[in-house]
Amino acid sequence: MSAPAAERELTLKAVGAGVVLAAVFGAANAYLGVKAGLTVGATIPAAVIGLALFRLPFYRGGVLEQNITRTAASVGEALVAGAIFTIPAFLLAEVAGERVWSDLRSHFWASSLILMAGGLLGVMFIILLRRPLCEDPRLPFPESTASAEIVKAGQQGGDAPRYIFGAMGLGAAIQLLKSENGFRVMRENVEGFFPFPDRRGGVAYATPSASPALMGIGYIIGARLSAINVAGGVIAWWVLIPLILFLDPDLPRRIGSGAAAPWDVVANSVWRQIVRPIAVGAMLVGAGYTLYSMRQALTSSLRGAAAASRSARVGGSQLHAAAGTDTDLPLAWILLSTLALVVPVALIYYHFTQSFAAAVLAALVMTITGFVLSAVGGYLVGLVGGSNQPVSGLTLSALVVAAVVMLALGVRGVLGVAAVLGVASVVCCACCVSGSLIQDLKAGQLLRGTPWKMEVVEIIAVILVSLFLMFPIIALHEADIKSGGIGLGGKQYPAPQAGLMAQLATGIVGGQMPWGLLLIGAAFGCALLLISAPSPMLIAVGMYLPFSTVAAIFLGGVLKWLADQRVSAGEKAPAEERGVLVASGLIAGEAILGILLPALFLSGFESLTKALTGAHELSLYTRHGGWISLAAFALIAYALMEVPRRRSRR
Repeated sequence: MSAPAAERELTLKAVGAGVVLAAVFGAANAYLGVKAGLTVGATIPAAVIGLALFRLPFYRGGVLEQNITRTAASVGEALVAGAIFTIPAFLLAEVAGERVWSDLRSHFWASSLILMAGGLLGVMFIILLRRPLCEDPRLPFPESTASAEIVKAGQQGGDAPRYIFGAMGLGAAIQLLKSENGFRVMRENVEGFFPFPDRRGGVAYATPSASPALMGIGYIIGARLSAINVAGGVIAWWVLIPLILFLDPDLPRRIGSGAAAPWDVVANSVWRQIVRPIAVGAMLVGAGYTLYSMRQALTSSLRGAAAASRSARVGGSQLHAAAGTDTDLPLAWILLSTLALVVPVALIYYHFTQSFAAAVLAALVMTITGFVLSAVGGYLVGLVGGSNQPVSGLTLSALVVAAVVMLALGVRGVLGVAAVLGVASVVCCACCVSGSLIQDLKAGQLLRGTPWKMEVVEIIAVILVSLFLMFPIIALHEADIKSGGIGLGGKQYPAPQAGLMAQLATGIVGGQMPWGLLLIGAAFGCALLLISAPSPMLIAVGMYLPFSTVAAIFLGGVLKWLADQRVSAGEKAPAEERGVLVASGLIAGEAILGILLPALFLSGFESLTKALTGAHELSLYTRHGGWISLAAFALIAYALMEVPRRRSRR
């Protein structure tokens, strides 16, 4: 679809809307990432919301302006993925009783600078690779194509915005009714302990969380993947923990320091101290296997990066063809910007290591591995889409390389762990943003957008959003502590990827690796590979998460399977499209309220219930909270199963 020559593109309203949406999607995915260990791609929801926005009488705009808005909006999800995978690791890593960071608030500027530098480096790296990746006929770019088709279809009308905004309202309403900071008239889940008949241990149980976001995630990933994920939860909570409790019936007394601790407390302690390290070992095997299984794609990606470097014409100052709609930012600017970004990152590493040589070498490792892994990640986005990019595996590769370098230099302890996590966090942000941008650039190519304008808005969005994203992460952490939890890494917000990064960095550099448990987990991961088990990584993540979380994701997958059984073959594709929009809306609605209510709580506003009635909770919660939860499940099921079956109104 060609655009008129005079059509406006890089306008203030397009950039402004994109930055605001980037902040919204970033905050929402921060909530999802620390709660469920997953983020949801923003490219398609951003395309739908941009389509609805530019239909408004006072905000009308063309296809190219929508393209700019979508490009900026997707930055939030990409950058926060890098943030939640790595930044909480600074909190969770502990060497000889000393934490790398004791809190997040006092490290706001260091965290923001890491996000900004990593995001901008990802932009610079992928600009060099745009042409070979976007023009490679072997790369289908599935999500880019879907985004472009949504925009094209939107020019002819459609009900996509109605689905996503209606579901957002439902997700927000349920979050308001279940949150302690909202009205809290319904229970999120029920937990308990079922003892064995001989009283030697038992099984800790939990019902699925009444979470529109988690069920929406399960719906999007489907019945197969959600079943694999919950299998890890079954192995952890129904096999390993009961087995340990059965073999050690004296454990409650030892944990309770003489007085027997309650069985549910003991079960949670076993999960945290024993099962989670086993899951980390299995995650390592899963991440390594994921990279190995993609070895041909990785090799092709590296060859594409090399070809791009050879074809770059430094003397011409620009890496582009003569056509006006196919121009990139000048190559000289890219190289100078990259150098300018490496210098402050090196200063951060010097602050971590107190060694000039270690800081310079860490910055060099960060730059080289960042470019190589950004190339790899960009290729994989073109091959399987941004939602399937193996960011964890790529980041683990950078972390292991950095750890080996720090060990070779003799930088150990807290300083060495901080330096390793610093390298991993910058590389992770670069990989996430580069994958997001190449996806947007391909969609822009299909819509006849101008690459350099998209690159400019990406840079603007990265700078602005990186200064915002730590606020929702800090709010979630501190609100959970104020409510009696332990913050990130606790039961409410387990942050599994960050826990994995912290465990590895602490173990390799700090010398505190629980090698026995990790080796058990690695052996378990190898056993899964030997029997050709699907996605060992997803099984390991299921072991790492609370059972109520994986059960809710599984329930969403079951609803997707049931929905598929109820539609005819001819209606399956449009029903799936509408279902994804509804699920995305449920996720966004809960996640946005999930950030807003803790932020209000930290500002001194305890809850809506107390503000209106003066009581901490309504009598409805104690009397009918469970029944209201069942009604919420029914509403979510109706939204995911029945609403997508309706034909779109023209």
